[in-house]
Amino acid sequence: MRFLYAVILLLAFAPLRAQQKVQPDKLIQFSGIITDVDSNTVIPYVTITNISQKSMRFSADYRGYFSFIVNPGDTLLFTAIGYGKFRTVVPRENTESKYTLMVKMKAESINLPTVKVFPWATVEEFTRDFLAMKIADDDLALAKKNLSRESIRSLIRTLPADAGEISGTNFRYNFDRMANQNMVQTNPLLNPFAWGKLMQQIFEGDRSRKEN
Repeated sequence: MRFLYAVILLLAFAPLRAQQKVQPDKLIQFSGIITDVDSNTVIPYVTITNISQKSMRFSADYRGYFSFIVNPGDTLLFTAIGYGKFRTVVPRENTESKYTLMVKMKAESINLPTVKVFPWATVEEFTRDFLAMKIADDDLALAKKNLSRESIRSLIRTLPADAGEISGTNFRYNFDRMANQNMVQTNPLLNPFAWGKLMQQIFEGDRSRKEN
């Protein structure tokens, strides 16, 4: 009799258990662009972690654009070097098959401690090198040394031309080319006046040698 009651109860509660089966969550296309909150410039290659789905990771492209599949209620974490973390949750009440979000991330400033680098390992090495240094007597001697001809010539040979010198050279070159573009270069060998001047110089040279 007890076995019969147990079978009847199982048959009665079977439809209820079938109705209580959890329906699978629908899939949503999650897309968006990641920008800086201050400058509105895109942030490329941001790492996106879906914490709700076993920390699945995605990455935005070089334009800051991302698009992947999520479930309603998933928690997403956005991380990038030099920026603070951004966390968002996909709303469960979203009725559409897609969800778009403009992600704004704020730059994070990190103040590093000051590091002083010394080239001497010990105090004795510093003392030895300091005593071996050749230091001028005063600022006037240093100024004379820096303004000497040898120092200036060395700087001229080693220092590259600055923007003003390059632009001046290009301006003069373009001006000369523009001024002479319609001028025809003559051959001095075909100029009779040049030949006459040459012969005159030869005769004057012969006359001066004879007189000497």
